[in-house]
Amino acid sequence: MPHRAFVPKSFSLLRQGYSLDAFRADAVAGLTVAIVALPLAMALGIASGASPDKGLITAVVAGFLISGLGGSRVQVGGPTGAFVVVIFNVIAKHGYDGLLLATLLAGLILLVAGLARFGQIIKFIPRPVVTGFTAGIAVIIASSQVKDFLGLALDKVPADFLPKWQAYFSAIGSISLATLAVGVGSLVLIILLRKLAPRLPGFLIVVVLASLVVLFLKLPVDTIGTRFPHIPAGLPLPSLPDISLTKIGAVLPSAFTIAFLAGIEALLSAVVADGMIGSRHRSNQELVGQGVANIASALFGGLPATGAIARTATNIKAGARTPVAGMLHAAFLLLFMLFATGLMAFVPMATLAAILFMVAWGMSEYQGFLTLLRMPNGDRSVLLITFGLTVLVDLTVAIGVGVTLASLIFMMRMSETVHVENDATLDPDDDLDDEEGHQRDALPPGVEVFRITGPFFFGVAGELLDTLRRLGQSPRVIILRMRLVPLLDASGVTAVEEFVVQAGIAGARVILSGVQPQPASMLARVYLGPESDRVHYAVDYSAALRRAAEYAAAP
Repeated sequence: MPHRAFVPKSFSLLRQGYSLDAFRADAVAGLTVAIVALPLAMALGIASGASPDKGLITAVVAGFLISGLGGSRVQVGGPTGAFVVVIFNVIAKHGYDGLLLATLLAGLILLVAGLARFGQIIKFIPRPVVTGFTAGIAVIIASSQVKDFLGLALDKVPADFLPKWQAYFSAIGSISLATLAVGVGSLVLIILLRKLAPRLPGFLIVVVLASLVVLFLKLPVDTIGTRFPHIPAGLPLPSLPDISLTKIGAVLPSAFTIAFLAGIEALLSAVVADGMIGSRHRSNQELVGQGVANIASALFGGLPATGAIARTATNIKAGARTPVAGMLHAAFLLLFMLFATGLMAFVPMATLAAILFMVAWGMSEYQGFLTLLRMPNGDRSVLLITFGLTVLVDLTVAIGVGVTLASLIFMMRMSETVHVENDATLDPDDDLDDEEGHQRDALPPGVEVFRITGPFFFGVAGELLDTLRRLGQSPRVIILRMRLVPLLDASGVTAVEEFVVQAGIAGARVILSGVQPQPASMLARVYLGPESDRVHYAVDYSAALRRAAEYAAAP
């Protein structure tokens, strides 16, 4: 019997039985996600320096395997914006065959990482690093679409950020008014649809309408057909890329970057999905599934793939029950590739640029970015350095420097929390004080207590939400005992804030007991300080129990 951690979620769920009602729900969700994924896959394929069919191949092959072999119940995978920068640079340096080799190696790295049980590694990536490189990627994606959005007459756009903008400004006089009108109209319509009719597939509606306008008005704008005149239908036969030790050495750093991004994005998406459906993913199996999917994508000539947070959320909201929904989303996309590839030729490039602007905006995590700017200098420095290096230098360098810097700052903070006290100054009854003496059986009905001991930093922040999920039925009041927490970093603050949000959704009040000055100062930066109406503070555990009993007894 295989270890449960390495059994795909689909296998476990299907063994329990699969009804016709579940299939109907999964089919509706799969079709909904396919409608959302269709324009995105084409746009991401083009933005990566490849072609639209490469994005669709990835969504079909990798999307099917990520759902079928992954460790999440509702994860949907495919090409994502996180890879655009890396893919573009690899193709520019090593050609498309070099990208296929890098993707193949990344798949093998993910496979080994999953089998080695590295699935929990996500919790050791500090929040400022993740937010920094994600926002940096968003800026690069948006910058890469300016030429197509404005219709600039540029034969070749430089890959680096600053030379790219110099080229844009030098060609500013060549703006195509027709292209600009299509781009602005598409962007405005996408925004309006999101605000007025968020349930409708806005991207697909805008693609169809823009294509019809360009076709019937005969507007002189670039389309997929003019840029890529020979788009094949269906899937190609699988084949190995050219492999040599020299090529492996050349693309190996990029392969590690792809594997790192795939693992981080997939596990982040799985955690988000867990919070939405109250489930728990198998992180090691998720990495194994991602590895197999990337290997297969490379063999079919596709791009790197990972779990897509937005598509996964769409899948959940559409009523998905099992991984079959994600597998059906891939099947629907395959039907489009087989029978309707020719329709891609009419899609304006300016409309795809507008879609990618929205993708970049969604990736930017601007609210989280602004929140981290209110953090202490150390967290703020990690955020801005990671962001700047991603935009101006290289994503691999940015991640390496960001993680290293965050680790050094953490060690410095830990050294500052150590105090040496004389025996005469210690309270002999310290281990038996009120906050430590109460037992769980004395808790009022409807009250639950969690105690956090030690520094609450990026390495342990995820445990708080996991503990809440393990409760099952939510209590009316939750006490978080924090007297023994000397340090709270940006990731810990994010975890506490998310804990408060999830508890609120479940109808539970949160009381923070015995909060020390540094954690209290950090929580105040995200409006969870003593004056907040989202949480309640108590000076010690006894006071927290009295207040909890009042709340639990209230009608």
